[in-house]
Amino acid sequence: MNHTAIYNTHANVVSIDDTEGAFDAKGNAVTLDETLITAEISRLQAEYDSKQYQRDRAEAYPAIAEQLDDIYHNGVAGWKASIKAVKDQFPKA
Repeated sequence: MNHTAIYNTHANVVSIDDTEGAFDAKGNAVTLDETLITAEISRLQAEYDSKQYQRDRAEAYPAIAEQLDDIYHNGVAGWKASIKAVKDQFPKA
């Protein structure tokens, strides 16, 4: 996440070495503004946290093959009911 924050806040950075620092396209060291980076890390973390429901749903949904079998045996309405149960269990934030 730190690298993403650096790239997002310093447009001239094209590479980052964790031990040497950040560099521009010509290989020159770039001075980083830690205040900007810290604020961007907070923003990125908040965005990640706000999508926890998506990760939870992805784990809870049945495999695609099982979903297709559900449609075959129970129709689209039956499939929608099983998907809705997962969506209800993990609502959007």
